[in-house]
Amino acid sequence: MKRIAAILLLLASTAVLTIPVYAQPENRAIGENQSEAKRAAKQQQKANKKLAKKQRKAMKNYQKAQRKSAKQPKRRTK
Repeated sequence: MKRIAAILLLLASTAVLTIPVYAQPENRAIGENQSEAKRAAKQQQKANKKLAKKQRKAMKNYQKAQRKSAKQPKRRTK
């Protein structure tokens, strides 16, 4: 009786091991994976740099226009 029970348990355990285990789809936030978090931080930093460069360029053009308009003499109309 014990022998039959042991054989049945052995067969049941091998049957379970032969069934393929499908990995569940990973549903994680970006912050849960360190490499993804680093990549996201790097992308954010790059976007911030690009935006800052655009703002500096716009400010430079604005200041240039202000200097140019200050240099021009006022024209009188007749």
